[in-house]
This record gives sequence, structure tokens and C-alpha cells, in this order.
Amino acid sequence: MAWNGEDIYQTHAEGVYRYLFALCREADTAEELTQETFYQALKGLKSFRGDCAPQTWLCAIAKRLWYKELSRRGRTVPMDGEALAQVPAPDDPALETEQKDDRLLLYQAIQKLPPDTREVIYLRLAGDFTFREIGTILNHTEVWARMRFYRGKEALTKLMGGKEHE
Repeated sequence: MAWNGEDIYQTHAEGVYRYLFALCREADTAEELTQETFYQALKGLKSFRGDCAPQTWLCAIAKRLWYKELSRRGRTVPMDGEALAQVPAPDDPALETEQKDDRLLLYQAIQKLPPDTREVIYLRLAGDFTFREIGTILNHTEVWARMRFYRGKEALTKLMGGKEHE
């Protein structure tokens, strides 16, 4: 692969950060893990076979690092309103408040989903990955990822009282 570190970082850093933020909901942790992801990727760049998209490969590294961080902490990170407050919102204060409330309800509902479904939802919505990429990251098929997402959306609709959100 003829990439240098700067090319890889410039092209994929934002997507990796968004994915990690969706998992950990902590801006500082997501930033640290993003940096570590690219460090690990550069160390292992020669081993990248190219059988998946680079973004998929990077997110697989990021996921492994997040799980390592959770293991180090000896716990999972609960969802809280403070983490959601760090998510960027529009400049209109009324709209910002409404959207923040909607996001809070959505993220609270997502936390009630099974972990594998929750991860598919995060990858699709926050990471903007295709179902094929999600299947690759999670070591499943594209069909499995599509079904998890569809069932997750149905469950979220029920959990949120049938309201349509994001």
C-alpha cells in the first residue's frame, strides 16, 4: 500500500472518531483512542491485505482498542446526559434544545437494545458505514447486519412510543 500516515489520517480520522464517540460517548476518550488507532494502523500497515475498505479495517482496530479500554476500566460506560451535551448541535437555541432532548431519548432507548444490535445501530447512524462494512467489522454477513438494523429500528420505535426520531 502506497499510503503515508498523513494520507490515512486525513482521509479517515473523522469517521474513526465518530465511530469511537458513538461507542464511548466521551470526547476525550474518543480522541485518545482515535490517535491510538492510527498509531496501531501505521505499525501494521504492511499487514493490511486490502480485502476490506480501509475505514472498515481502521474501525476494527478502534473497536478492539475500545474493548481493551473497557477491560482496563473493569466496567462498561453508562449513558449519561453530560456525554450527550458534547454532541454538536445547531445555533438555534430552541431547535438545539429540542434536538438534544430527542437525542437523549434516542440514546437512552438505544442503551436498552442488545449489545450487538446497539453496535450495528451506532455503526450505521454515527459511523455512516454500509451494511457490508458493518458485517465485516462485526465478523458477520451483510444480511445479518441488515436484519439487526431493521429489528433495532423496530425495537426503538416501540421503546420510544411509536414516535419517529432521527
